Amino acid sequence: MSAPWPPLPLAQWRDTYATLHMCLQIVGKTRLAFAPLQNHWWNVALYVTPRGLTTSALAHGDGTFAIDLDFHAHELRIETGSGNGHVLPLVAQPVADFYRDYLAALHALGIEPGLYPRPVEVVTAIPFAEDREHASYDPDAVHRCWQAFAQADRVLKRFAGRFTGKASPVHFFWGSFDLAYTRFSGRTAPRHPGGAPNCPDYVMVEAYSHECSSCGFWPGGGPVDGPAFYAYAYPEPPGYPRTHVEPHGAYYHPEMHEFVLPYEVVRSASHPEDAVLAFLQSTYEAAADPGQWDRTQLDRPRDRWDAPRA
Repeated sequence: MSAPWPPLPLAQWRDTYATLHMCLQIVGKTRLAFAPLQNHWWNVALYVTPRGLTTSALAHGDGTFAIDLDFHAHELRIETGSGNGHVLPLVAQPVADFYRDYLAALHALGIEPGLYPRPVEVVTAIPFAEDREHASYDPDAVHRCWQAFAQADRVLKRFAGRFTGKASPVHFFWGSFDLAYTRFSGRTAPRHPGGAPNCPDYVMVEAYSHECSSCGFWPGGGPVDGPAFYAYAYPEPPGYPRTHVEPHGAYYHPEMHEFVLPYEVVRSASHPEDAVLAFLQSTYEAAADPGQWDRTQLDRPRDRWDAPRA
């Protein structure tokens, strides 16, 4: 039986990580093409399932369809409300071939998404149809990545129950390849300067239109170069980088302007879920208290954090 918090050393699956990122961008762009705009681009995100990730139901004409990535069977399934569908294997192959076969499968079902044909939020944005550089797929590593997402999804949802104000779902952003959850103070924020690689500034302006405290989990990449939980505030309140947060092993990353809790610290903890919850709660308080959030109105009372179910 596999460990609930499986090992996920980035060095062992870096090439697969990069390839999977491109494939998930392609699927995510399909959701972007069909889902109506929501606050802060919540409409573009994917969701964790018991077997992988899903677009959830998308409207198409008078019907619906959904795309599910199954990281147990290593298949991508497209299913329509009329009962038709198509299955693509998830295997080691160039992104260009995956992109070709994926568009052909959608076309066979009468779905023409009109995707923007290159990735976003990455430094080197090779057009999907030309990408033969990314071609790796390690099924075991992908399954362990999903296991880590499933654990993070569960803990983030538990943390989300402590807040009654405006907040995002717990969802997966395919541009930055992370599972994210965001709380809002209720006040507008200064205009975000943008600057994400190969991403129009208006995307970040919409994403950060209101004051927020955000947290989540990413399985690798970036300055940390490995899996970690993260938390940040926009705008960053006074003294934020110097705030003490829990648990031991968490720290503020000055280049990222985020608090970071390495995944290996979580895995080695006697109670991993409690370690993550301590990180999420303490980093939220580091943003909300100096930011003068109205926590009496926004926070669920502590004695109801784990209220009994009816």
